[in-house]
Amino acid sequence: MTGFDTVIMIDWSGGNDTGPRPRKDAIWAGITQGGIDRDPVYLRNRALAEAWITATLDAEAQAGRRVCLGFDFAFAFPAGFAAALTGDPDPLALWDWVAARIEDTPRRNNRFDLAATINRGFPGHGPFWFNGLARDIPDLPRKGRERTFRWQPERRATERAAKGSFACWQLGGAGAVGSQVLTGMPVLARLRARHGARLGVWPFEAAQRQITLLEVWPSLITPTIAALAAEGEIRDRAQMRILARAIAALPHDRLAAMLDRPADPEGWIFGVGHEEWLKAAAGAEVSR
Repeated sequence: MTGFDTVIMIDWSGGNDTGPRPRKDAIWAGITQGGIDRDPVYLRNRALAEAWITATLDAEAQAGRRVCLGFDFAFAFPAGFAAALTGDPDPLALWDWVAARIEDTPRRNNRFDLAATINRGFPGHGPFWFNGLARDIPDLPRKGRERTFRWQPERRATERAAKGSFACWQLGGAGAVGSQVLTGMPVLARLRARHGARLGVWPFEAAQRQITLLEVWPSLITPTIAALAAEGEIRDRAQMRILARAIAALPHDRLAAMLDRPADPEGWIFGVGHEEWLKAAAGAEVSR
């Protein structure tokens, strides 16, 4: 492992267009390229975000640079779920399955209805929950305690190890990640189809390819981000900026050790188990 030339961290959102003015709870991209921290990019909706990511990766690939692209949502569900839903145990097959069923525009999408459709395939009421719409959706509980079916195990091993992280089943509320998963997997599926063998999804595939996708969670280093954020800086902006800096600044031996994980159908949040290394790198000078 010789490190990455460009590190891009994406703070994803499952919600609607957030308007022209940069704000929190929106999509942000943090970029460190060639040892230089670039200004973070505000992306008001998923369509614009996907277009920006696609164009950026195309340019990076053409320039021959190695890219680390991170997203702050789960790349997989707990063990066995992909096979139960698609008939294929490969977690990346689930990306294509979701991509074929999500209908997404800047102002609306069908993530809650899709979650209800998935729930109907299992006994009881669940495993997905939370409905952010005014209308009731049969088979989608509004509250977690209303579920009579929970996937077991409910949380992935990496979520159990990352204190404070959320399970994939909750579609809304502070800290929830389920909506980001259902709207993000289709984008990842399209990026994977576009770039083919030059793109690898860690830890399911080798990280030695030109483009490596990582699952990240900036809350692993929350105190460090709080200390390094500029006064008045939007939290999501600061998180992506500082996380990109941290991964870019990791010494090559530590980066290699952090990426040295066997393939796991549940995936893994990059940095879990190595939080102190990430914290140290976040405050370091980025250099090559």
